[in-house]
Amino acid sequence: MSKGILVVVSGFSGSGKGTVMKRLMEKYDNYALSVSVTTRNPRPGEKDGEAYFFRTKEEFEQLIREDGLIEYAQYVENYYGTPRKYVEEQLSAGKDVLLEIEIQGAMKIREKFPDTLLVFVCPPSMEELKNRLVGRGTETLDVINGRLRRAVEESRGMDKYDYLLINDDLEECVDTLHETIRCERMRTSRNHDFVSRIQKEAEAFL
Repeated sequence: MSKGILVVVSGFSGSGKGTVMKRLMEKYDNYALSVSVTTRNPRPGEKDGEAYFFRTKEEFEQLIREDGLIEYAQYVENYYGTPRKYVEEQLSAGKDVLLEIEIQGAMKIREKFPDTLLVFVCPPSMEELKNRLVGRGTETLDVINGRLRRAVEESRGMDKYDYLLINDDLEECVDTLHETIRCERMRTSRNHDFVSRIQKEAEAFL
């Protein structure tokens, strides 16, 4: 059984990356969604190991010391991170692990796992992004403008990603992501053992 691929998905707020990943999990087998570790308190209905692994600040800092996190960051006095053990177990089981994360975290993961597949989800235009953010009807104009300013900064890092995924039609976008990951599995650099075996078998003909 071949090892799974770690797939980091990033994108602007409002690009629909979360919806794309959720639909991918519903539509296709063999995917695992990486569950983050956090020190924030569970919200009503949240269970440990589903939305997050909930840990104390001391437990989280112990994970940092033990190199138990692929990456981590601190937001508003709480830690958030990606647990190494969970991700590596899923990859070893042959699952392709999906991780939704911002650009800075994606670059940190690429440093530790050079064969990580980086995918950036983008709307067909910035005007469409603004329309989606406004259309949510859940945020103030100040918050929306803040998200658009953040998108300007994030757009400068798009060329660091392996693939661009334009989210215009949800189902088409999901199918494209699935096919991209399938093709990535066939990359020769990910199949050293198979290539080596075929080469030896070919040499035996001589």
